[in-house]
Amino acid sequence: MAEELKLHRTWSSPFGLRIVWALHIKGIEYDTIFEDLSQKSPELLQYNPIHKKIPVLVHKGKPICESLVILEYIDETWKEAPLLPQDPYEKAMARFWAKFGEEKLLPSIWSVFTGQGEEKKEALGPAVQNLELLEEQLKEKDYFGGERIGYLDLVFGWLGYLIDVFEEVIDLKLFDAGKFPLLSAWMKNFYDAPVIKQHWPPRDKLVTKFQVLHEKYQTANAPK
Repeated sequence: MAEELKLHRTWSSPFGLRIVWALHIKGIEYDTIFEDLSQKSPELLQYNPIHKKIPVLVHKGKPICESLVILEYIDETWKEAPLLPQDPYEKAMARFWAKFGEEKLLPSIWSVFTGQGEEKKEALGPAVQNLELLEEQLKEKDYFGGERIGYLDLVFGWLGYLIDVFEEVIDLKLFDAGKFPLLSAWMKNFYDAPVIKQHWPPRDKLVTKFQVLHEKYQTANAPK
């Protein structure tokens, strides 16, 4: 199978990690191609000519792009250990909250990370509101998928390792465990799950990466 399945990703991308987790949950062998996004490979540009981004999953020579699309493709192609709910309504709700994560939660937290001064503090409000909405989805559940890790857990998995990295880099508290006890418990359970934990990127490298990135944003957005 490994020679038929290839994953183009970077060492740190949360979007690429979603695919790594999904493949390992399902026990699927694959080859990894690590991309340098400052010098993208001809293969990546060929496989994803529209967005020119990772991740890209190549199955039997055919590329699939965009992490949420790839997750569904994996789930439909390899039926064992299903990620998405089988009930049509629950499946629709999972897709809805995945879209919420991509279009609301992640951008709101990114705005805090990239903001300056009062702008950063103002951006914190919407981010907290979005986290409150997500907290509600974990009532009476260990995971978003119920009793085991599923599609939405992989979608929101970046919270488990990037939130505290962001907090260290910007020296601002983004996540109050006391305010979000369900999310806090989920983050710990998800982070420590063996199939997940073995793939986390080195934290020190992440801090260095985002320190450099944060400085670039601060310089670019500084008053002229």
